[in-house]
Amino acid sequence: MLLSLENIVHYVQDRCLLNIENLKIFEGDRIGVVGRNGIGKSTLLGIMAGTVKPDAGRVTRNGACSYLQQFGAGMQSDGEVDGVLFKKFGTQQEYHEAMSGGEKMRYRLAVALSEGNPLLLADEPTANLDINGTELLQAMLQEYPGALVLVSHDRQLLDAVCNIIWEITDGRLKVYPGNYSDYYRQKEVERRQEEREYENYIREKEHLEQAIAERKSRNVSMRKTPKRMGNSEARLHKMGNQKAKANLDKAVKAIESRLAKLEVKTKPKEAPAVNFELNAAESVFSKIVIRGENIHKNFGERVLFRDLNFSIQRGQKVALFGKNGCGKTTLLKMIANGDDGIYVSPNARLGYFDQELQNLDPDKSILANVMADSVRDEGFVRNFLAQLLFRRDDVYKKVAVLSGGERVRVALAKIMVGEANVLLLDEPTNFLDLPAIEALETVLSEYDGTLLFASHDRQFMNKVASHLMVFDYEGIEVFEGSYEQYREAKQRKTRKHDLNLEERMMLENRLAEVIGKLSVVTDRDEYARLDEEYRRLLSMRGGSRN
Repeated sequence: MLLSLENIVHYVQDRCLLNIENLKIFEGDRIGVVGRNGIGKSTLLGIMAGTVKPDAGRVTRNGACSYLQQFGAGMQSDGEVDGVLFKKFGTQQEYHEAMSGGEKMRYRLAVALSEGNPLLLADEPTANLDINGTELLQAMLQEYPGALVLVSHDRQLLDAVCNIIWEITDGRLKVYPGNYSDYYRQKEVERRQEEREYENYIREKEHLEQAIAERKSRNVSMRKTPKRMGNSEARLHKMGNQKAKANLDKAVKAIESRLAKLEVKTKPKEAPAVNFELNAAESVFSKIVIRGENIHKNFGERVLFRDLNFSIQRGQKVALFGKNGCGKTTLLKMIANGDDGIYVSPNARLGYFDQELQNLDPDKSILANVMADSVRDEGFVRNFLAQLLFRRDDVYKKVAVLSGGERVRVALAKIMVGEANVLLLDEPTNFLDLPAIEALETVLSEYDGTLLFASHDRQFMNKVASHLMVFDYEGIEVFEGSYEQYREAKQRKTRKHDLNLEERMMLENRLAEVIGKLSVVTDRDEYARLDEEYRRLLSMRGGSRN
């Protein structure tokens, strides 16, 4: 056993967030934690890691663990780091603030995996990762020798990695064997069973109540003396009905006893739904809403853009797509800040969602944060927040105590109650639970304004984007269509350059050999030669999978 929780109770203000009697993690456990935003998933990981102290209960740890937090910093390692892991993740071995959100996550993942502890706790580890990074992480977690506990909304990751699912609902935790798809099927069976049991309970309850009412009615009618009956006849009538009345009373009591013993079934709860809403945007008059002309951007010696040109037309929904560190976040910030070389239509009103949520003041309440940018009165804003599941006194919670998904909903609310007719969204689905992502997909698909967004969520891009701006080493390629259509077009274009199966197997085998040698070689010249070969092989493999 690696870790156990006993009689854990934890409150947030006067709300019991977690109430867990007994929970254990063993070697080989690969656990996915699911539940709605704000239900306590991140808090549970913090309690297990020791960064959050529960109000009651005991945590027993039998060994070290690595903890990847949702909003962690550089996560410097106390021990030696594995240089090969940093190479695989394509990141430097030193953390710096100029890194993109995806690069920071890659760095933190490389540190956590380098520690090689028997237990890894990871809170939304795919946040800000591009698609290649997500697939790389998935492969590494599948090979991780220790136990895992993952909080994630990535269904594919939970399916590929997990053999146990923990579901948190109303402070309680329930364990389901299998991966996410297994959990989903079990939940569907449970839901149908609960509905059948509730329907049967209501049917039987109504049947018994009706039977009691009928017998009581018959009993009352038997007590009445028929009209035109004399006193002697009435006395005989009453005496003759005594036995029948006694039998009816006995039957009523028997049915009432059955009703009292009937196991009460509560109506299955329907999870509250997030309801994003965007007001009809006032149209931008210009055909070109945003334009970039000969844009240059670099961080020190690292060049992001050189002579970059692009344009966004009115009504387009454009997804920025490319590897971590290619400049998606930087470009969105430059547009939001009106940097040199960026043209924005005069009557365009920008609504900017920052992936690091820097537009939120953690020391202020939800209501105060949203009202700061609102053109509506407080009554409207409170009703709007209620649709995002911030109800009654919840709006007075400080942002600092919110979960990642709750913070995202607040940041989106700030934009949606404003007057924006052009939205700039940087990874808006990060930390949202699945129902919230689907709700956001719906509202953005129906949005009649102009939208420019960065995302690593393939399904989200497919449902929302009408165009792609694809970042590569030669600049930006504009593609009209969805992400899947782009992938299909790229596959058709590069199919003639693909390696055959035998060549690919040889390349993969050689790449594995080189990685193995890099981890043990001590000679500097030999290391440099192997490193150069590693980069060449990796480039060939990337080309073959393009």
